Order: sequence, then C-alpha cells, then structure tokens
Amino acid sequence: MAIKKLKPVTNAQRNTSVVRSDQISSKKPTVKSLLKTSKKVTGRSGGTISIRHRGGGTRSRYRLIDFDRTDKLGIEGRVATIEYDPKRTSFIALIVYPDGDKRYVLAHGKMKVGDKIVADVKAKAKDGNRMQLKNIPIGYSIYNLEVTPNKGGQMVRSAGQSAKLISLDGDKAQVELNSGEVRLVAKTNYATIGVVSNEEQSLIKVGKAGNTRHKGRRPQVRGKAMNPNDHPHGGGEGGSSIGMKHPKTPWGAPALGVKTRKNKTTDKLILRSRHRAKKK
Repeated sequence: MAIKKLKPVTNAQRNTSVVRSDQISSKKPTVKSLLKTSKKVTGRSGGTISIRHRGGGTRSRYRLIDFDRTDKLGIEGRVATIEYDPKRTSFIALIVYPDGDKRYVLAHGKMKVGDKIVADVKAKAKDGNRMQLKNIPIGYSIYNLEVTPNKGGQMVRSAGQSAKLISLDGDKAQVELNSGEVRLVAKTNYATIGVVSNEEQSLIKVGKAGNTRHKGRRPQVRGKAMNPNDHPHGGGEGGSSIGMKHPKTPWGAPALGVKTRKNKTTDKLILRSRHRAKKK
C-alpha cells in the first residue's frame, strides 16, 4: 500500500495525505444485499450526553463481513473487488463462489483482484487461505484469529495487524500478538494467513479538523483549561499543573495507566503478558 500526499491547493489540503485510490478496485459497494443500515452514534441517551466528544458525522452503512467462512469449507472463491469500508481501517474484498454466492472478507496486504482463496481444515499455506491452527506452519503471520470455537474471527482484524504462530507443542497453540502478549488458543480454531491490508493507515495525516468531524468526533477540551467545578484538573493561574498525585477523569476516577481489563475468565490462556513483554 502507498500513501498519497495532496497538493496544497487550499490551506485545508496542506500536509493532508490519503490512501492511493488505485489500490481500491471499487469505491462504492457492489453488492447492496451485503449492506446494513447502522444506527448513528450521537453519544446521547434520552438527550443526555453519555459518551463525550461524539456526535454528527456522515451516515454510513455497515458491510456484512464473513469472519468465519467455515460454511464454505473446501470451496474456492475468487476475489472480485477490493473495496473501502467506512466502518473499519482495513480494506475488504468481495469473494464470489462458484455457486454464485458473494461474501465480504477482510483483505490481506497482497490481495489482488482475480486471486483465489479457500477456507478448509487443511489447505495450501498462502496468504488469504483460512485453516485450523494445527495445520499452519510455525512462524507464519496470521490474522482474523478465532478465540472461542465456532465463533469466527475475533482478534487481529485492524489495518496492518498480524499475529505469529510460535508453537504447536502441547494441547494448545501459542500465538504471539502484536502487543507482545503470548496467548494459548485451541489448535482446532481457525485463522487466516497473512497481514491485514492498509498497513500504512497509521501514517495518514488528517489535515484538517473537518475530516475528523465527518467521522462523528467532536472537539475535545483539556481538563486543565476548565473550571474546578467542571473537571478535577481545572482552576489555577496560568499553566499550572494538575496539582494532584495522579490524573483523574471528570468524575474523579483514576486515569492514565490504570488497568481496565475486566475479562478475567481468559487470564489462564495468557502465557505471557504484554506488560512483561514490554519490560524485557
């Protein structure tokens, strides 16, 4: 993938960059039956703000993505188009099967129109093919990883992300995530070989505030710039510090650096924490 820097014809286009459009074969969705009208996120419940800094934005439709693909085991599909998805950072690909069925799947970085991919218990180890972890060679990059059996891909789905299969010893496979965490996953779970498309998405420069407003994000204000009755960080003369031991949310709860993980039922499946990996 490549990033295109716009010419500064106007002040708003100065330093603005976008993904090159020639990498997307279709700018508009080609199958309307795979579109779903999604509810607009306004950040309000009964007129009261429940999520700050949300509202407005361009209304977009959700693309129905096949994260599982197990109902088409052994059936080879052809990539018809590679499209933009407004609801996710990666690109999606329209797969056409011999029986005429069409599905959207997550596209990998090297996917092109005309490529053929397949999902099976055991298949050829190439990018785009989906199979059980026990049949994927050690050291291969994978994405759209299934954590809970028969639930479809749940992890490693954003642009440019990939995990690595590092071991198949024992009852479970060991998968190293991009954060450095090593997680145990059942060998019969499915994963797709490759790296998620749009790897340079993090290098895109928005350029102007209006582009962020189109995404439904409203301006944010620093707590230090508020009054004491509006935020714990507020008040003081000039550029004073927050005046407390640790940062707090507007409601007084600890912020920045506080552990927020609540899904403790899967702690036993974490072989190496991402926090210990960073220290090393």
